[in-house]
Amino acid sequence: MSDMDARKKRTPMPEHDPDERKKNFGEVPKGYTAEMAIAEAKRCLNCKRPFCVDGCPVSVDIPGFIALMSVGEFAAAAREIKRTNALPAVCGRVCPQETQCEIKCILGKRWEPVAIGRLERFAADYERENNLIKLPEKAKANGKKVAVIGSGPSGLTVAGDLILLGYDVTIFEAFHKPGGVLMYGIPEFRLPKAIVEKEIDYLVDLGVKMELNRAVGTSIMVDELLGEMGFDAVYLGVGAGLPNFMGLSGENLGGVYSSNEYLTRANLMKAYLFPEYDTPIIRGKNVCVIGGGNVAMDSARTALRLGADNVYIVYRRSVAELPARNEEIHHAEEEGIQFNLLTNPIGFEGDENGMVSAMECIKMTLEGSKPDASGRLRPTPVAGSEFKFETDLVIIAIGSGANPVLTKTTPDINLNKWGYIEADENGRTSKPGVWAGGDIVTGMATVIEAMGAGRKAATSIHGGLSG
Repeated sequence: MSDMDARKKRTPMPEHDPDERKKNFGEVPKGYTAEMAIAEAKRCLNCKRPFCVDGCPVSVDIPGFIALMSVGEFAAAAREIKRTNALPAVCGRVCPQETQCEIKCILGKRWEPVAIGRLERFAADYERENNLIKLPEKAKANGKKVAVIGSGPSGLTVAGDLILLGYDVTIFEAFHKPGGVLMYGIPEFRLPKAIVEKEIDYLVDLGVKMELNRAVGTSIMVDELLGEMGFDAVYLGVGAGLPNFMGLSGENLGGVYSSNEYLTRANLMKAYLFPEYDTPIIRGKNVCVIGGGNVAMDSARTALRLGADNVYIVYRRSVAELPARNEEIHHAEEEGIQFNLLTNPIGFEGDENGMVSAMECIKMTLEGSKPDASGRLRPTPVAGSEFKFETDLVIIAIGSGANPVLTKTTPDINLNKWGYIEADENGRTSKPGVWAGGDIVTGMATVIEAMGAGRKAATSIHGGLSG
């Protein structure tokens, strides 16, 4: 086989059998072997103008780390990634590489792009599993203190960057576990929590302090942090955790969850291990998940693993408009999730105990419609097409908004009309000494986009405090 023939197709990622994996919460992809990783890395063209880097929100030197992997220098490759990305084992698993770095891969213009995410995952896992993690050198302590509010991807990135620059960094997290959406939102079968914990341990080993069960905006105020608590800057990375609902009749029935609550119970609070963990969760037999994004797929696949006989994705547009990653849709289909597309709920019915028993829907059409603000065709109802689903569990996964708890107690931070914090391209807010980034500024986005915002803010904070 010629070098060019070897470059045409990417190295497949082994996965667990769908019939087996849908019965447990084990991770679905098995990961590359060393031989697979080297073979895939050798597909890289090592372009003089690496467009893949342009697609990475944290500007990882992608050709640089792949070149190291092609000669078996896996730990060195992981350290190269960590120069700009403190969470490579996470990003290698959950980032939408297909729409960011990989879509810009020159090889992909004619054949299949290099599997950048799979290589990133392998390098990070190899370094961790073989106890080869080395802490980088830190700048001398500069006497400045920075408070980071929220320990999701954005906050962790800010903390990781600033700790290396000599700052005293403390993360304040409202939950009892750090990690934000990585812990409460993404299921174990897609992102094992032990890996998130190891990534956070790395930051703690660097010197980042963690204050858990500390909700800024209730028990502590931003002004207190900047005042008597002596912090020189505050970064707000609290995400967008306020669930959206549809305003339909019967939405308050028992058995109707927001995806936020459902996934938090299942993931962070380990309801899937009940009664070992005392967090109950409703285990439906006929489950309807409303929405078509990654969160909807996560909710549907979680319900399946919790014992559902039938799980339906109910989405008002067609398959072409599904916002979830192709890989997540593929995995859901393999596991038997049923897709009811061009369908929209219009109400819920309950039984004599106040529990949901049916969902009334209407069929939708995209014919003759015009694009909405998202650029997708706007669906319209088909008259007379109403029908009912029998269901004992509904999960509403149509996005989240800005939680107002912190911003209501900090009125001198300007908000936009949707309640998100207004910040410039470097994360500066209207309040002196306060930066913000991630979903609380942009609305719901990807893990790596939140990390990119964190990197920009860390650079700006450093510039602001160092002069």
